[in-house]
Amino acid sequence: MQLEKFIKSIKYGVCDQLTPLVRRVIANNPGGFTFTGTGTYIIGNKNIAVIDPGPIDDDHYNALMKATSGQEITHILLTHNHNDHSPLAKKLKSETGAKIYYKNLSNVGIVQDDFEEGYDRNIEGDIELKDGDKIETSEWSIEAIHTPGHTSNHICYALLDENILFSGDHVMGWSTTVIVPPDGDMEDYIISLEKLLSRREEKFFPTHGPIIDEPKKLVSDYISHRLSREKQIIDAIKKGNNKISEIVKLIYKDVDKSLHPAAAMSTLAHLKRMENNQEIIVQGRDLEGIYSIA
Repeated sequence: MQLEKFIKSIKYGVCDQLTPLVRRVIANNPGGFTFTGTGTYIIGNKNIAVIDPGPIDDDHYNALMKATSGQEITHILLTHNHNDHSPLAKKLKSETGAKIYYKNLSNVGIVQDDFEEGYDRNIEGDIELKDGDKIETSEWSIEAIHTPGHTSNHICYALLDENILFSGDHVMGWSTTVIVPPDGDMEDYIISLEKLLSRREEKFFPTHGPIIDEPKKLVSDYISHRLSREKQIIDAIKKGNNKISEIVKLIYKDVDKSLHPAAAMSTLAHLKRMENNQEIIVQGRDLEGIYSIA
């Protein structure tokens, strides 16, 4: 019901006031990985922070500039550098002089561009963040929380003044995120989810989907979902399904086949975690490997 209400409420290019300090403009880039589109958050009323400016789109850019007319954009915060999140940052920086806050990928040379929205390789960041860094103005205080998993450089942002977490793609409001090796890492993802369970934020504002009102329950459900998926993988292998293509056909049989390539990458991410935990062994590697119980 919450998803249906959210979908019906979408008005592209319109700035919605969500809290005294937070506004949102949603880009018109709906899709299989973006849901209804990229939600760009605007923080503050004087010195403005923009979280995930979004894709290169003139209409979305104009909507952001209209929403912040008469105000000064001083900070651009990136959760990560996928093409639906960060490319507009460069133009926004050029026009406003705002600094870009970000984190580099662990190894830009190993990223996989064939799934999801692909990586934005043209970031010109100014200030690289580390876990626990604070970004502050006289109006608001934001803490950076490094949450690798979806990507190695993923950052969530906590708005300390309003007890809100901007969860990017780490925790989405409509689906679990896709983990695509080698930059995406399932072990890191689960650890990062567990990390959020210890935090105090009462609401999560994801880049895709509605506001999450019970974040700890959802995060716990996501962890359980991933661990349950690994049990399904074990059962599939025990039944003689030793290739990822065979495992996907079995455990994702109710999922649209057009999404099976992405499901294969998430399955690979699980298998890499399970291999590291000595639960399975592999002959060969990655999508072409033959997997068996250790």
